[in-house]
Amino acid sequence: MTRKFGAGIALGIIGTLLVAVAIWLTIAYTGAYNVAASDQHADAVRWTLDTTMHRSVERRSGDVELPETFADEVVAEGASHYAESCVYCHGAPGQEPTEWSRGMRPEPPHLTEAAAEWSAEEIYWIVENGIKMSGMPAFGAHHGPEGITALTAFVSQLPGLSPDDYRALTGGNPAANAGGAPAAAASPPEETTDGATAEPAAAAD
Repeated sequence: MTRKFGAGIALGIIGTLLVAVAIWLTIAYTGAYNVAASDQHADAVRWTLDTTMHRSVERRSGDVELPETFADEVVAEGASHYAESCVYCHGAPGQEPTEWSRGMRPEPPHLTEAAAEWSAEEIYWIVENGIKMSGMPAFGAHHGPEGITALTAFVSQLPGLSPDDYRALTGGNPAANAGGAPAAAASPPEETTDGATAEPAAAAD
């Protein structure tokens, strides 16, 4: 009796796993799940992704070592990095993220509020390693530890900054105050009919 009961449980587990695999493959191969960024995630999917991300960062950031406090010049350096690369998606005190960033899924968090949810060590880990399938790049491959530490120092202080504080730290960086997309790259030189190369026209003020 006990042996039959155990065998029944084992068969039930195997059957459940096979059904789960069948559902997974069906969704993957039929294209049933809408991957369009214009379509909001279902609540269950959003919760699963968000919870997995938070737990993963929490688990892996334990080895990050940072000073207990950050010098003012380190925070200012981080503010400069933020104004150059991060403000377009994450906003700043008194400045909303750019409109195009709102079309990303998941939407990048507005760090003037969301940064308070993370420890400095977790922020460092996220900046260094990025987040898969979120649009958040890994900066560790092309930024040294000092630069990532500076950015971490600034982001950690973002929730307590006023718009005036932010402008003072960024030194009036146009990117920090304009709120627009990064400037487009210049057009490549054009070849004229006689084979000479013409310089691209200067951008209008």
